Amino acid sequence: MKPTLFVLAAGMGSRYGSLKQLDPLGPNGETIMDYSVYDAMRSGFGKVVFVIRESFAEDFKREVLSKFDKSIPCEVCYQDINKIPAGYQINAERTKPWGTNHAVLMAKDIIKEPFAVINADDFYGHESFEVLAKFLNSVENKSGEYCMIGYRITNTLSESGSVNRGICQMDNEGYLTGVVERIDIEDKGGVIICPDGQGGEITLDPNALVSMNMWGFTPDYFDYAERDFKEFLSEKGMELKSEHYIPTVVNNLIVNKTARCKVLDTPAKWFGVTYAEDRKQVVMKISELIRKGVYPQRLF
Repeated sequence: MKPTLFVLAAGMGSRYGSLKQLDPLGPNGETIMDYSVYDAMRSGFGKVVFVIRESFAEDFKREVLSKFDKSIPCEVCYQDINKIPAGYQINAERTKPWGTNHAVLMAKDIIKEPFAVINADDFYGHESFEVLAKFLNSVENKSGEYCMIGYRITNTLSESGSVNRGICQMDNEGYLTGVVERIDIEDKGGVIICPDGQGGEITLDPNALVSMNMWGFTPDYFDYAERDFKEFLSEKGMELKSEHYIPTVVNNLIVNKTARCKVLDTPAKWFGVTYAEDRKQVVMKISELIRKGVYPQRLF
């Protein structure tokens, strides 16, 4: 069975200031999601599932799903803060979604095969989808075998401002053991630096691998994720802003030796619209990839 691509498209970009998921960036109005779907298709994925907010479902179906009608099967599920396991209470004043792990749980009854998880507004590059598809095909009918695409930090920086990244720590076999969060990372004269938290700076290895939220899971992840989410609700369900993230679940499974997560190196250059000023650069980069023949002038 071919793996499925699961796209996190339910969030709003507060720093970017608009609904990034539907922002036309390609020459024919293509969104970053369109390029991700195209890369997934040519890498061997068999289906795409999007998690969105129901409030913009009609716009999404009209502007996004209609493009893929004749190309690849697609399904939609909805993230809602009230979609939680039975028996748990939440703060009635809460309006903030529950985070990326909760978003993934919305597809529990849809996805039954190995699957990838990506952000809708990140451009991951075709090389990463090829690496990910190869891994997911190798773990069919297995459990507890996960992966994360690790981007070289130098390939993930923004030209418009500093970024925050989780730097991967691995064992000798390349399996994830932990992630060190670094904030305000930037390139200063060819040297990548970030604050050390004590008023100084740290120089970072440009080839250090970082997480850009591109994951691969076997379907048993849903059961573990739901169990972890229930524990989260028991502790923080009445809070207004706490969120439950994919890395939290993965880390717990690694610590408990329930699953392991292979870090897969990719030469791809990530880019996205972290800041509004990034948009022009993204348009130029997509245009250059088309000029080089990496993508056709029209995707669908």
